[in-house]
Amino acid sequence: MSINYQQIRQQVRELGASAPERYRQLQNLRQRAGELLATYADDHAPLREKVLRVARSYDPSLRCALPVSEALDAHFPAPALPGEITVLAADGSQINPDRHAEVEFSLINVGAIRVRSGSAAPPIVTIESQLFDADGSANLTENSLALQRDLRERDILSRLAAQALPPVVSFTDGPMELWGSQDVGAQAVSEYQEVLQEYIGVLEQLRAQNVATAGYVDKPAASLVVRLLEVAEAGKADLPEIRQYHPLRGVRDFDLYAGLLGVGERSAIFALQSQSARQYTSDLALHFFYLNVGRPGKPWLARVEVPAWVVKQPVLLDNLHAVLVDQCRLTGERPYPYLLHRAHEIALVGLQEREQVAQMIALELRRQGVPFLGLSHKQALKNATGRTRFQP
Repeated sequence: MSINYQQIRQQVRELGASAPERYRQLQNLRQRAGELLATYADDHAPLREKVLRVARSYDPSLRCALPVSEALDAHFPAPALPGEITVLAADGSQINPDRHAEVEFSLINVGAIRVRSGSAAPPIVTIESQLFDADGSANLTENSLALQRDLRERDILSRLAAQALPPVVSFTDGPMELWGSQDVGAQAVSEYQEVLQEYIGVLEQLRAQNVATAGYVDKPAASLVVRLLEVAEAGKADLPEIRQYHPLRGVRDFDLYAGLLGVGERSAIFALQSQSARQYTSDLALHFFYLNVGRPGKPWLARVEVPAWVVKQPVLLDNLHAVLVDQCRLTGERPYPYLLHRAHEIALVGLQEREQVAQMIALELRRQGVPFLGLSHKQALKNATGRTRFQP
């Protein structure tokens, strides 16, 4: 037995005893947030000015939604799906460096799938695998590999889009905003900036190809619009302490829009206010909207991140909206873009594949007469006792 269930059982009882009151308080906050959404629905210019002023003068790290032109509580039905359209999806997985392994290596695996919707043409699958050995990946970390993976996912979409018949819709899983270390040392900052510039170059290529590209965030937990409402409500005396000002703490954007958006409907489009979002300028500026891909009585929201060039062209926006709704219908009771699910299956690297790559590297090193340490004693003992537990 690896868990003290007696202790956990008591903690569960305590959690359950306090849950009804916490839920009641949260419901009150949700109701208040909905009222504020309606109150500020059309105050686009004042809200934008206040958010930018707060970010400039009080909290440079402020992360929230910025109104664009649509009412904050607006909702728009799904457009009709075009007769024929190319749909591209990409996803990636990675093997992180492990000093306990027999041989040290890292790997990024990206899978992409292309379909011509409305055509009889079969899907086209592409897999790209990049190996980093111990010498070549001495400074690679889990974060730096994730940066490279995100870059390669978007890059493969750009290259496939260049070969595809227009119109083209493409998407990956997760935000479009590139996440990375910006404040943990000069090397990490330099690496992030280098990858970011490559990433921006790929976005420029997609813009030049006029591709409707997006990042799809399933079951979003963000409170970007909620934070906007908190900033809207903050008085002059609250602004110096805006980082600690959270009158709607616990409310998520999901709570705002789950009851507002009908099946297949999207929310208003918002720009993204954040430190890293400032790196994406002009036609690359990051925006997002919420999309209800659920069923009647069972709303399910996704946050869809898009660049400004998609927002500026209603046809591209409508194509993306229609394709995502259609893709999510294909997965039935668990709505998620079908092609993203397939791309994930294609890209996933399992334990067996990892061990095969390790064996290939070990055999080649032996053939070349190059010594290596092999498994750490810690890992060897774990393997000897069997993998019956979670092992980080």
